[in-house]
Amino acid sequence: MSQPCYHQLVERLNRFPQGAPPSETLYKILQILFSEEEAGLVAMLPIKPFTAQKASQIWKKDLSDTRNLLETLAGRALLVDMEKPDGETTYVLPPPMAGFFEFSMMRVREEIDSKALGELFYQYCTVEDEFMPALFQRGDTQQGRIYIQEPVLPPEAHVLDYERASHMIKTASHVGVSTCYCRFKMQQVGKNCEAPQDICMTFNNVGHSLIRHGYAREVDAAEGLDLLAQAYEHNLVQFGENVRQQISFICNCCGCCCEALIAARRFGMMRPIHTTNYLPDIDEATCNGCGKCVNVCPVEAMTLVSANDPNRPSRKKAKLDADACLGCGVCVRNCPKDSLQMQSRPQRVIPPLNGTHRVVVMAIERGMLHNLIFDNQALTSHRILGAILGVILRLPPLKQALASQQVKSRYLEALLSKTMPG
Repeated sequence: MSQPCYHQLVERLNRFPQGAPPSETLYKILQILFSEEEAGLVAMLPIKPFTAQKASQIWKKDLSDTRNLLETLAGRALLVDMEKPDGETTYVLPPPMAGFFEFSMMRVREEIDSKALGELFYQYCTVEDEFMPALFQRGDTQQGRIYIQEPVLPPEAHVLDYERASHMIKTASHVGVSTCYCRFKMQQVGKNCEAPQDICMTFNNVGHSLIRHGYAREVDAAEGLDLLAQAYEHNLVQFGENVRQQISFICNCCGCCCEALIAARRFGMMRPIHTTNYLPDIDEATCNGCGKCVNVCPVEAMTLVSANDPNRPSRKKAKLDADACLGCGVCVRNCPKDSLQMQSRPQRVIPPLNGTHRVVVMAIERGMLHNLIFDNQALTSHRILGAILGVILRLPPLKQALASQQVKSRYLEALLSKTMPG
């Protein structure tokens, strides 16, 4: 790809904490999704939400033409458009993942070659070894987390609302159901499983945007809960946005197709997914070593080992790798002897409050806070200040704390008071 506009777009994508390492495959993906002109214009857009008026100023285009182009991009799910209470529409460029990569294949589209795009996504996200590690290796806070399968919880379990997928469905302003990007992508390369495809959910502002543009089918809470029960029956894992409020997505994932679960197996040492606050406890006295828990575990956290029974030398028992376990509970619902029971982990992990909180924390951990604070890259003064703050945030921890504590506290408060993606 020799066109500078696509290189500029990749540079823009990588100013966000969840970027996309450049490669020939990525440029081919972007060429399918964006025209050359669109790539150049989108590369100029801010990270934080913006209005048509703001885009018009940045692009130096007529406001009517700007609105038409923004609507076109939102209509292809490359931008997410959100209507504020006062009726004004704001737009945001979502990250590639979870974002416009998935959105592009959440319905069958005549204007693009789904097979070619699916093959490129498979190559870039699954075969090549740059994209997935880049999402995880630079910070502790990740984009996604696992939800516990609620029917397997013992009655005495202390479960908070944000740990329940059912609560997110019941309280969302909008619930949209779309084709599973992962299984649809795998279908294009002949590797998909038989799990349901029309079962992944988007919520609130993101869900509303995708529903409005035909990328999701709006459902009520009752149908959303029915789909969740269907996901449980198919041993699918609930992987959702790592926030406590205003969640934007919950995918119902299989271990064979889902990029997040594949990453958990391949890059487990990087902790690519936040687990639930629960672990399965094995009753070795009743476990008969049938192996059903091993077969259904999506991240190979369960194995069979010798039971060391002198009377039955071939007897096996289940063994858990707690470091690899997601705490999803799929193994518990499949144990025929009731030898598994979920118990609380020693330390409870609290997700970020909302999308704004998560993005800011991720930016700080990855040394990218300056990209959020100084978001208008068209201004030379902002680029200079951003570069200075970038240097500060890359200092050793002690020096960074001394140099940037006041800056971070001042601007974090301002950032958290504004609306950001998610």
